[in-house]
Amino acid sequence: MTYALVTGASKGIGKAIAIELAKRNINVLLVARSYTELQQTAEEIRNTYNVSADFLASDLSLSNAAATVYNWTKEKQYTVSILVNNAGYGLSGPFDHYSVEEHTNMMQVNMLTIVQLSRIFLPELKQQPQSYILNIASSAAYQAVPLLSVYAASKAFVLNFSRGIANELKDSSVSVTCVCPGPTDTGFNQRAQVGKKALNAAEKLNAQPQSVAATAVNAMFHKKRELITGFVNKLGAFFAWLLPKGFIETTSASLYK
Repeated sequence: MTYALVTGASKGIGKAIAIELAKRNINVLLVARSYTELQQTAEEIRNTYNVSADFLASDLSLSNAAATVYNWTKEKQYTVSILVNNAGYGLSGPFDHYSVEEHTNMMQVNMLTIVQLSRIFLPELKQQPQSYILNIASSAAYQAVPLLSVYAASKAFVLNFSRGIANELKDSSVSVTCVCPGPTDTGFNQRAQVGKKALNAAEKLNAQPQSVAATAVNAMFHKKRELITGFVNKLGAFFAWLLPKGFIETTSASLYK
């Protein structure tokens, strides 16, 4: 019996991905900080989809988080064939508004834990006839975003890391996919403390987590290396590539002030 391990699985896109996988008769392991929300989600999945679902409440901003997750799977004798690196969050506002520790914690979740989990589970993934790594980045990965500077840079890291290891693993049994959603109704903007103007813009474009999850899982199983969800987000990434960087960054800064 094999499992899909999903980080950030207590809510939003992560929870929706876990449910989407369960719909396809795949056993799931859920990881996030909130014990209560994870417990409720695991029970919902077991009762609704008749698959195995277990969970681990763990803070992925800790430097030893990946080892903690891996050791838990070994203690439980779970074999992971799908690794979904979904957990992540943003901090909105001037760079110097946040402490070094706050930036470092976000970078740990958004980047380092993804690298560590991918590396620590890779030997196990390679042993499977077919396995998958699904990394969730953001449409912000395609440009610098003033007032979301570290967040956008962290998602650019996820995208380029995914591209690199996808090429390295192309002749192996491990397929790597990076999905870049745009604004999604997940509570991200509230946690990031995004300003009113950006909130209003996001509400007009917000996708639902269930739709993003279905698109992401389909892309993973079709072995697509990279996907931006939504036509408007694809158009935005194209313009970010086409137009002068200064213009794009000034426009973004005016949105997030």
